[in-house]
Amino acid sequence: DPFIVLATQNPVEQAGTYPLPEAQIDRFLMRLVIGYPSNKDEEGILRRFMQPTPTPRRVLEPQTIEWLQSLVDRVHVEEELITYVVRLAEYTRQHTHLYLGASPRASLALLQAARARALLAGRAYVIPDDIKTLAESVLAHRLVLTPEAEMEGVQADRIVRESLQKVPHRREAQP
Repeated sequence: DPFIVLATQNPVEQAGTYPLPEAQIDRFLMRLVIGYPSNKDEEGILRRFMQPTPTPRRVLEPQTIEWLQSLVDRVHVEEELITYVVRLAEYTRQHTHLYLGASPRASLALLQAARARALLAGRAYVIPDDIKTLAESVLAHRLVLTPEAEMEGVQADRIVRESLQKVPHRREAQP
């Protein structure tokens, strides 16, 4: 059966919270920052919690998840885009503000997420925008800033956005 884990993370500044080690963080496909709900949505949350907790209902059968995963595995990726993902990761590994850049696991995660996005868009192939759209969510949480960069207020997501601006997706587009 498919094994999928969703986790929440409290801000490190809260009492009783501790950051995960880099090796564990690298195993999470994405980090999505949701933020606070609107007042209307928060009111809805409060109303739902006033009701008895309903029994969770199955949304997909395990076989359907496995079938969807097999479809993702068939999504084509041009060699040029594989090279692009590697060059984005390499950019982070050489960045002066980073102690640890994107690992090979991060590159694989970005490529797989891009394949899934392509499938959801109804395509059997990845385009550069699939990679660019997901790069921040897939890579930023895996990057470890140097102490100096932290003191300067540098953010990992900014470094990912910088890499997308500076690393062209076509080799011939390089200056």
